[in-house]
Amino acid sequence: MIKKTLFWTILAIGTLAVSDAMASKRDKARAEVLSRGHGFYKDIFMDSGIALTSRKDLPATKFLGLELEYFASATKDKLSQKDTLRQTNIFCGYEQDTNGWLLYPDGAPRFRMIYVNGGSASKHAKSLDDEGKERVQEFVRNGGSYLGTCAGAYIACKGSMYRNVSKPRWVGMYWALWPQYAHSTHLLKSSPTMLIPKRSPLLRYFDFGGDGKVENVRHNGGCYAFESDNAPMPDGTERLSSYQFENTDKVQINGKTSVWAYKPTADSGRTLLCGSHPEGATSGERLEYMSAMILYAMDGNAAPRSKGLLTAGEVREMNKHTEAEDPAHTRIGDRQYHHFELDVPRKCAKAIIKIEGYKGENSFDLSLCAKRGELAFHDNTLIKTVGKGCKHTLTIERPKSGRWFVSVFCETTVTAHTGKYGTYYRGRIAVLNGVPYKISVCYE
Repeated sequence: MIKKTLFWTILAIGTLAVSDAMASKRDKARAEVLSRGHGFYKDIFMDSGIALTSRKDLPATKFLGLELEYFASATKDKLSQKDTLRQTNIFCGYEQDTNGWLLYPDGAPRFRMIYVNGGSASKHAKSLDDEGKERVQEFVRNGGSYLGTCAGAYIACKGSMYRNVSKPRWVGMYWALWPQYAHSTHLLKSSPTMLIPKRSPLLRYFDFGGDGKVENVRHNGGCYAFESDNAPMPDGTERLSSYQFENTDKVQINGKTSVWAYKPTADSGRTLLCGSHPEGATSGERLEYMSAMILYAMDGNAAPRSKGLLTAGEVREMNKHTEAEDPAHTRIGDRQYHHFELDVPRKCAKAIIKIEGYKGENSFDLSLCAKRGELAFHDNTLIKTVGKGCKHTLTIERPKSGRWFVSVFCETTVTAHTGKYGTYYRGRIAVLNGVPYKISVCYE
């Protein structure tokens, strides 16, 4: 009897140790993703625009401690020209921000992720038109991630399929971030269970009670990932969860893919699509489900890219506007890093890096940092200068030879506040079109 008791005690201790280790691993996985916000203005932009649910709060962002900005249009029966103008300014740009809020002047993503709400995918696509579509596509193509639920999932696909309709709809109007069709579930006002397979990356962040299920997830006319013999899943697609729901004559969704992700290249962001509505959850496994989607989407952000090699004795001018389509020489945006490389020669006594602004545009605050062997950020190196203005010199005494990285960071940013239609900007608005500067290096 004593031996049996001892056996079960040891087994319980071992089980608890494994459980604690897994919990610690998930804690680390969440923390690792959340820590990688370098070089973005903020974490998430939420699209609650025309024909979408006018959501003003995303509980999972508060749960994860993320920064959120959003645009929320008026209700459908009260839409005005102001809604259209504001949405166009945010997505497509205007005189004071020709690139729009989603993108930096050089086309890099300004937020880590865009989240698109439920509502009417076709009407929202029409309201943004081709220019808004191109901005969202550029955002993902250049490394920003995308999360859409229900209508936000539909609109990110190539088009949509419906039962007994052989021809897909909205092809060419939808954004095609995932190059395949969404299929309607034909399921309204219901709460199916989501099954999470053992290899789903969502399990990196939460265990969802350990049973591989998230129950009672709100669903209202959403979709699943369409696939057939003639239209297989595109390469790079991952199935993250599926529906558990009793099939009927009208609804055939049991086992269909309910959440899926797609990242076609290392330089693109990750697109993550969900056919249901977990976004309003404020507690429990449904909140964790939405939070895990956000984390995995942002985990797919592309790594920052270098602008190129700085040559000793040459001044590199970073003064181009967006319209020049020359990212390697375009101005820097608010809270953005520009990365450059140096080849420090052997027996170098000093490496001296200088930046300076342009007359009439030098009242912004830039800073410099450097690190050998990897990209430099303010929190991973002690070699840096911080201060007012655009003019700074960073001297590295007796640097080791080899490849170094230098970063310019724009400290100046806008002041964000919340109003009737969501986020508004005040203060240093001119920074949205970028700050010009010159950078050079010499060796002694």
